[in-house]
Amino acid sequence: MLIRFLASAVALAVATFVVPGISLTAGTMPARAIAILCVAVLFGVVNTLVKPLFELVTAPLILLTAGLFLLVINTLLMMLTSWLAGQFGLGWAVSGWVAAFWGALLVSVVSFVLHAFFGNKGRERRSAGYWTGRKKSFWRR
Repeated sequence: MLIRFLASAVALAVATFVVPGISLTAGTMPARAIAILCVAVLFGVVNTLVKPLFELVTAPLILLTAGLFLLVINTLLMMLTSWLAGQFGLGWAVSGWVAAFWGALLVSVVSFVLHAFFGNKGRERRSAGYWTGRKKSFWRR
């Protein structure tokens, strides 16, 4: 769980510093790190509580678009996180729909890559030899 949280924090930091339109106004580097960690907590809470409701309500659209509507949901969740960060005075803001879309897409990709390498399944894959070319037998584990 800690690894997932840190991966989300890193993904949000990458999106903040790469995507124009996502800004962080905290002054010093420690203040920025704390702000990103607080935004990661907000983002995790929003994804845990609100995303399943959005997915349930929009399930027909998700099925109709073969999952592409999830990009719209992630964009809305990024904008909601920005609004909440503004309410808590964290200094993290998303300026509009386009920045939220690219930020959500980048957060999804970076989180996926970090989870693949550092999550539990990534550890299992590395120990099984999938990335080293030495695949262990199922029976010899």
